[in-house]
Amino acid sequence: MDLAAPKRECAGGEGARRGRELCSAPISAPPFHAFFLGASASDMQPISLQNLSICFQLLMFSCQTQGENQPSPNFNQYVRDQGAMTDQLSRRQIREYQLYSRTSGKHVQVNGKRITATAEDGNKFAKLIVETDTFGSRVRIKGAESEKYICMSKRGKLVGKPNGKSKDCIFTEIVLENNYTAFQNARYEGWYMAFTRRGRPRKASRSRQNQREAHFIKRLYRGQLPFPNNAERQKQFEFVGSSSPTRRTKRTRAPRPLT
Repeated sequence: MDLAAPKRECAGGEGARRGRELCSAPISAPPFHAFFLGASASDMQPISLQNLSICFQLLMFSCQTQGENQPSPNFNQYVRDQGAMTDQLSRRQIREYQLYSRTSGKHVQVNGKRITATAEDGNKFAKLIVETDTFGSRVRIKGAESEKYICMSKRGKLVGKPNGKSKDCIFTEIVLENNYTAFQNARYEGWYMAFTRRGRPRKASRSRQNQREAHFIKRLYRGQLPFPNNAERQKQFEFVGSSSPTRRTKRTRAPRPLT
């Protein structure tokens, strides 16, 4: 392999001595290692502004294509993951109401370990305290009188427990299209709180979301309403009598009609 420096080919014709000397002089080729290690500062030629702008555009295009190839974050999946975890930092939201069963026509009551849907409106065992477990729709349901939580056993039976921290005592509120609410257990997915026409708990493994046995309506407890609905704790309006008219009010009053 001949690495000798090539010579310029000079065209014939008129030319000055200086031009002949340039034509006869060999072309200074960069060293062989410059192709691998990069040429030195003396060997490099100045880059034009146009070439620099082209390089910058190519760099921006490559960065843009790399950003498009990366998948965007799935916010819905993040909300589902956070909703499945117990929130230990946020403040608990506590509500009090009754659950009206669509099939039995009565209200859900917690009488010790026994859970039925046979209570009348205003029954003390039908008053439920609902505590939020996450920032989503997962709640714990406790009887106000018995102080027992509604939980679900591994056989799909509703029982009352004094401690509701376990996952089988957590239910997910699902608002249906017909404005009814269904309660799905957090541990046993697909198992719902359901009652028969006689108000007895139905086996959760046989319950479905679209069944009437799993539909409930939230109703306020008949009795003393909590503040600010309590009439005794509401501040009454005080009517203040008007004072004597001033000179300005006298001037703004309409003139009396002439008789």
